[in-house]
Amino acid sequence: MSSRYLVRFDDLCPTMNWDVWSRVERAMLSRMVRPILAVVPDNRDPHLDVQPARADFWEQVRHWQRRGWTIALHGYQHRYVNQNSGIIGRNAYSEFAGLTEAEQDRKIAAGLKIFESQGVRADAWVAPAHSFDQTTLRVLARHGIKNVSDGYALRPHKDAAGCVWTPQQIGRFIDMPAGLWTVCMHFNSWKESDLLAFETSLKRFEDRIIPFPDAVREGETRKASWADSAFATSFRAVRRMRSVMPCA
Repeated sequence: MSSRYLVRFDDLCPTMNWDVWSRVERAMLSRMVRPILAVVPDNRDPHLDVQPARADFWEQVRHWQRRGWTIALHGYQHRYVNQNSGIIGRNAYSEFAGLTEAEQDRKIAAGLKIFESQGVRADAWVAPAHSFDQTTLRVLARHGIKNVSDGYALRPHKDAAGCVWTPQQIGRFIDMPAGLWTVCMHFNSWKESDLLAFETSLKRFEDRIIPFPDAVREGETRKASWADSAFATSFRAVRRMRSVMPCA
């Protein structure tokens, strides 16, 4: 099977970079790309205060969801409270991993309440900094969320608890021979060169970009294989090597 791709954008909130986003949105519409949009319910992270808040933010979110774009719950307030890297082990800071079940439930319930009050459905979970733990997954399942965009694997799969994992491995489009690859992008700091690279990539890869529901359907019928486990081990090893190697 040839490689396929999912497009994911993180950190959508009222104070995001609307100038950049307008061009990103136009590019995706022109190629009929249906992305995953990770929306922060109640942003309290000053790093995401890029432009003045748009009063119509939630109307925009509802509009994206009506288009068939996937809206993911991106934590609660995007505030890191500890140095726990969680089960993914990607970043040593977290809004959720390591907290009590009661505290995680409070945050997730509060985020979902905001979504509900705005008429928005949470189609998936995207953890800030990729950091969450088994307690997070248990709380999410209790609230009806069993789709996770994260983890290292070659293809989507369902775990023993019934959670469907759609892997997220790369931050830009790379030509891969096989597998399903989620390209996770953070557009708030993009410059003209980043926009041009994104537009070029969409044109090049558009025939291989699929929507999130297609990946979930595949994952519903598949368990993780030895190849997924081997890939995850190798991928983590490569990331660790890159983090300790000095820059040239």
